[in-house]
Amino acid sequence: MEDWQRDCDASGPLPEDAARDAEDAARDAEDAARDAEDARRTAQGAAWVAEFEAASRRPLALRWRYSFIKTYKPVLDDAEYRSFDTMEAYRNWCEENLPEWLGYGRVHVSSG
Repeated sequence: MEDWQRDCDASGPLPEDAARDAEDAARDAEDAARDAEDARRTAQGAAWVAEFEAASRRPLALRWRYSFIKTYKPVLDDAEYRSFDTMEAYRNWCEENLPEWLGYGRVHVSSG
């Protein structure tokens, strides 16, 4: 038996082999995670296609009726109509009277 063979047998796997095995295991885990994500997306896509196809078979009048959802908007829906002389007056009224979550407020951009 050669010296180098005896050294290899006595020391077990080389550190490079262990590092390569760890890299392979990490790569395999990444591949498995990617495959699982692809399967989830494929299933989700299939569900969306099935839902779209079912909706497309409905009569147009029914699809039109279901396409709008009436949501009560506080203050805005409390009067039949409002009119303003200027856009500035309208914006001021929105800021003073409407809840912020409705999204009618001004966007304030900080400089800096």
